Amino acid sequence: MYEWIVAYWTPIIAIIAAALLMGLMLVQAIIFVWLERKVAGRIQDRLGPTRVGGKFGWLQTLADGIKLLTKEDFIPDAADQFLFRLAPYLTVVGSFLTFMLLPFGLGIIALESNIAAFFFLAVLSTEVFGVIMAGYGSGSKWSLFGGMREAAQMVSYEVPRAMCVIIPVMIAGTLNLMLIGRQQEGFIWEWYLFHDPFTFLAFWVFFVIVVASCKRAPFDLAEAESELVAGFHTEYSGFRWLLLFMAEYGSMFTTSALAVVLFLGGWHTGLFPKDLTHYLGPLGNVINVIVFLTKGWLLVFVMMWVRWTLPRLRIDQVMTTGLKYLLPMSAALLLGASLYPLLWNTFIPTAWQFRDPPAIPAGPAPLKPASVSGPVNEPASVAAVKP
Repeated sequence: MYEWIVAYWTPIIAIIAAALLMGLMLVQAIIFVWLERKVAGRIQDRLGPTRVGGKFGWLQTLADGIKLLTKEDFIPDAADQFLFRLAPYLTVVGSFLTFMLLPFGLGIIALESNIAAFFFLAVLSTEVFGVIMAGYGSGSKWSLFGGMREAAQMVSYEVPRAMCVIIPVMIAGTLNLMLIGRQQEGFIWEWYLFHDPFTFLAFWVFFVIVVASCKRAPFDLAEAESELVAGFHTEYSGFRWLLLFMAEYGSMFTTSALAVVLFLGGWHTGLFPKDLTHYLGPLGNVINVIVFLTKGWLLVFVMMWVRWTLPRLRIDQVMTTGLKYLLPMSAALLLGASLYPLLWNTFIPTAWQFRDPPAIPAGPAPLKPASVSGPVNEPASVAAVKP
């Protein structure tokens, strides 16, 4: 029994981690739907859910989920059967994979990678393909318009978003999100948000782009219920409709969590010079996870606040915002963040100069081949240089 556990330890841990992350994604979606209804109610001078599950309607979203699971699974006759069925799952997978790269605490990460930031952006784009596929495969002009709008929006915000990510990556000297979080250990002024004026502005530009990438108002042109009935998901119902919205709320958290890692100190509180695990051991990592989740949830709350406060833009205004304003701004911030440390170190005394990022821990040493008895044939290149 013990040998069996040791042999399959890695896949067992992988399955447990995937289950925990999927559970987090599902539970967060339930909480966010309830929270959005309460936020919308407060901003519009209403109460929101008040009946199901007590005074604050705690169980309203759960009741809606049960309703969606029991609804008829309807596919229009004009729809492309394969694309219509595939789109919701592709969207959920694109959103879920980003959870694997998030460092929730010191060493608490499903997949630590040296190209995590790049992989995060690449995987997040697959969700957009799912939206476009859903619009095209529905066989409806309203859904097609929504998918076309999402494709147009993607062109306008993908490049500025990548530029804003490059700025903290350049400062840290690594694409590894865990290392980027560790390098912001210490007090709040160690966060990259306060590294220099350009990173401070880059955070706000990045957050605006994130709101657009999550199809949230005032950039929710892919849905635009006042114009396109419901946009790309007009023909969806039941479980597939549930998947589309679970992916949207999942992306809201993961993109907010990416902003937390890149700019807001990751899991660090900013109140102590060392990580909490230095003082409290494993209990400190529990607090780290809570801090990380709280920071991400606060940014999600801001997204909801913006949605129910600002009016929706037109599609031409969205394109203008992305290509005419956000793209030049992100390019200027990238250039400024590149030159600022160089100019500062040139003209400012040594005591106040920028330092190189902390050294990246070296990887494990390569395994040596097992020794064998008898002569070993040497490569010709090695034998040629021997006397």
